[in-house]
Amino acid sequence: MNPGENRPGRVYIVGAGPGAGDLITLRGVAALRKADVVLYDALVSASLLGQAPGEAERVFVGKRCGNHSMKQEEISRLMIDRAREGKTVVRLKGGDPFIFARGGEEALACAEAGLEFEVVPGVSAALGAASYLGIPLTHRGVSSSVAFVAAHGAGGGDSPDLSWIGLARSAGTIVIFMGGSWLDRIAAALVETGLPESTPVAVVSNATTGAQKSVLGTLGTIAGRVAQAGLTTPTLIVVGEVARMSETLNWFERQRHTICEPVSP
Repeated sequence: MNPGENRPGRVYIVGAGPGAGDLITLRGVAALRKADVVLYDALVSASLLGQAPGEAERVFVGKRCGNHSMKQEEISRLMIDRAREGKTVVRLKGGDPFIFARGGEEALACAEAGLEFEVVPGVSAALGAASYLGIPLTHRGVSSSVAFVAAHGAGGGDSPDLSWIGLARSAGTIVIFMGGSWLDRIAAALVETGLPESTPVAVVSNATTGAQKSVLGTLGTIAGRVAQAGLTTPTLIVVGEVARMSETLNWFERQRHTICEPVSP
């Protein structure tokens, strides 16, 4: 769109997928190829930025572990301002925009500003990580339910948000986002709520990328194993019997060096 036209542009809120650049959807790539402005997150593959036109403005607005390049309100304001200038804006987000990614807040900001917008779904970090670990989040006879939870509360702080802990007795599989900093406390809380210490757990860092590393253990051993392996954020935690299947089905890491450890003592 010609920025000189006296009408607003359009916002695309695009899920970039879990890390690997080739896991974005075709619709997401199509949006990037017509972008005038790309506002991108820290976990977005750098290769995706090359899909935007060479003259497109690229603005890093990432957040990592409390280190924010922009506050959420500033990101939404920039997105709206650029669209009001008549530009096509792509808000490029890691994973899926509507799963622990604040895409809902940005869509609401567009709606309240009277802007046209489209949400392009992406492969969630949970689904991407599980697939690249060889963990079926549901599996006949093992798990018929899965819960996605976030350990990092809306208010941040030094303590994890464990408001979801009651799910431990009802969900067959629990996938925990943003919990790496509190892995020991999360594991202890799950045991306190009634899960056996022998419950399998998988923790993966930089899932689906060439830097992916994972550790398998149990609620009783996982914190120590992850510390010993030196896994770095971002991490994802999978709790439940299905995590044990990574011992057999971890196809991705078997293509190179792996630090996966067996669940069994």
